Amino acid sequence: MGRILIVDDMPVSIKVLGEFLSQEYEVAVATSGRQALESADRNPPDLVLMDVVMPEMDGFEVCRRLRQNPKLVGVPVIFLTALADSDDVVRGFEAGGQDYILKPYKKGEVLLRVKTHMELKLAKEKLDQYAQELERKNKELQQAMEEIRTLRGILPICSYCKKIRNDEGYWDQVESYVTKHTHAEFTHSICPDCLQRYYPAEWASIQQRKGSG
Repeated sequence: MGRILIVDDMPVSIKVLGEFLSQEYEVAVATSGRQALESADRNPPDLVLMDVVMPEMDGFEVCRRLRQNPKLVGVPVIFLTALADSDDVVRGFEAGGQDYILKPYKKGEVLLRVKTHMELKLAKEKLDQYAQELERKNKELQQAMEEIRTLRGILPICSYCKKIRNDEGYWDQVESYVTKHTHAEFTHSICPDCLQRYYPAEWASIQQRKGSG
């Protein structure tokens, strides 16, 4: 059940609206602009039915202040007023209102407008939830991709033959793997330790030449 805040300085108007709206919605009332702002901030409604001509603060100003509250930015405001001039209608929309109903109004019209804006608000909230969920999943996907890139940077290498396991599960020589996955090319040589281990005669000859030089 949605919650409607009725804002009107006339008790009779509040009574009439409250009687038929309370059959389908939870109804809260405020008899002044200041009271409306306090009530809405304390317990945000799903929709506001706003009279325009009120003492101290008119409905347009109340609506503008509602729009300044982050908690109430998305709450639809429907103006209920006898001000039929087109300039007043424009002022209502410029203040942040979503709809404008002229007095005297018909019960069926009010119910239909209220239902429509309630459904629009619910649809927007669902879209916002979907968008937030999509953003969350996109962030999770990006994080997973980063983890995959990190894992791909760790190469399984045999402790004995020093071959590297490729993406297909086969084992390649280091030279072959690097050539396939990078633009690097090899020039063949031998380090001093391997030269001494595998070619001791050549190693000794080189050392002898160094010593004689």
